Amino acid sequence: MAEVYDLVVVGGGSAGLTAVGFAQGMGARVALIERERTGGDCTWTGCVPSKTLLKVAKVAHHMRSAERYGMTAVEPQVDLKAVMAHVRDVVLETYQEETPEALRERGIDVMLGQARFADPHTLVAGDATLKARNVVIASGAHPLVPAIDGLDRVDYLTTTTIWDLESLPRHLIVVGGGPVGCEMAQAFRRLGAEVTVVQSRDRLLPRDDRDASRVLGEVFQEEGIEVLCGSRAIRTWQDDGGIHLVAGDHTAVGDALLVAVGRQPNVEGLDLEKAGVAYSDRGIAVDDKLRSRQPHIFAAGDCLGTHQFTHYAGWQAAIAVSNALLPVALKGVRQTVPWTTFTDPEVAHAGLTEAQARERFGAGVEALSWPMTRVDRPRTAGDTRGFVKVVHKGGSVLGASVVSERAGELIQEWIYVMEHGLKLRDVAIGVHVYPTFSRANAKIGGQLVVDRLLAGRFSRPVKGVLQLLLRWMRWRLGTQPRGF
Repeated sequence: MAEVYDLVVVGGGSAGLTAVGFAQGMGARVALIERERTGGDCTWTGCVPSKTLLKVAKVAHHMRSAERYGMTAVEPQVDLKAVMAHVRDVVLETYQEETPEALRERGIDVMLGQARFADPHTLVAGDATLKARNVVIASGAHPLVPAIDGLDRVDYLTTTTIWDLESLPRHLIVVGGGPVGCEMAQAFRRLGAEVTVVQSRDRLLPRDDRDASRVLGEVFQEEGIEVLCGSRAIRTWQDDGGIHLVAGDHTAVGDALLVAVGRQPNVEGLDLEKAGVAYSDRGIAVDDKLRSRQPHIFAAGDCLGTHQFTHYAGWQAAIAVSNALLPVALKGVRQTVPWTTFTDPEVAHAGLTEAQARERFGAGVEALSWPMTRVDRPRTAGDTRGFVKVVHKGGSVLGASVVSERAGELIQEWIYVMEHGLKLRDVAIGVHVYPTFSRANAKIGGQLVVDRLLAGRFSRPVKGVLQLLLRWMRWRLGTQPRGF
């Protein structure tokens, strides 16, 4: 007799773990089917290892540049095998909260094996057959391998296999100038490798604000990273001289090649046809409530093929569970999603870019920018690269971009402002602790208030009234000459 569950979740990554935890907390009987290992790409090959490696690389960078802080600079001796062992230690520490045993202790049934639909309400995983009143598919995605002539005959790396490296490449070629490509390029450069980034678009981070892309490009140039923008990878081969990659008019030669051009949804092997769920190689088809053509089958996260971020996947998973188990119909698809690229400086974005806002709303859109050179905390940290840029219309925030150390933290305030329909003036009147990076947000909010107060048709009367008030106050305090 097959077990009957209120909810069966397919996939034990960020979305799947959020889904089972939320459903179990609501008192539902829940099962999780995971093909390989719980934790997903974020734990094993994505967020956790990459941010750990970036931290190690930043330490190496500070050792080299210690003279800036009045100390003796030293060249770090990088043992990549030891570095990767440290990365794996952090991964395993994170994984302890996500193991099948830990999930089972919380009352969640976990089955390891490939999930397959037998019919819309029946799933098979290994020897187990499960009946589900509701299903959330959170099968994730895998690295996209582009059509580059000869790539199948080259020992290339992906974001999955790069963590198996045990020796530092002499020259790493990175195909892809998006967030992952940029993070790995800077990390390996700071660890001591020569790095070339091949980017088919005209700039790094093409989804971010152009000013943000410009700053990161300047940083990469300063750190000795070769960036080939507008150069599509065409052909590659490997010989005794290394790995050769032809991109546009350039030929890069290195001893390691990382392909980081995006991710493709995991939709194969699930027998979705038997469940009556529509899909393509671009992802599973759902409505804005995350419901498939079957009203009891939902999908969330990277398998949808849209915004592939851990935080968005987890948010969608919670929405999918709510819509599956409760008499609600919450919207689980957003046109704009915030993100952060964890380079140094970090690049964070929420809402619309300046170009998108002007295209959508036309006249009346304004952009305010405040450089980190005018904020005290970045000065004390010795790194004033970057800015806060806010796009607004009449004080209503349409989007924000931050380039700075801790940009991922700074963007949170702008996300809150947009989520709750607040205005720029609300940021200006809030108290921001001094000295913090967040003072940049306060400065940019205050800039609009002052500009509005002292500009426009009422600016001269306002200035006149302020001057009279100041003169009166001086007289009251005895600092204004008699005859006022």
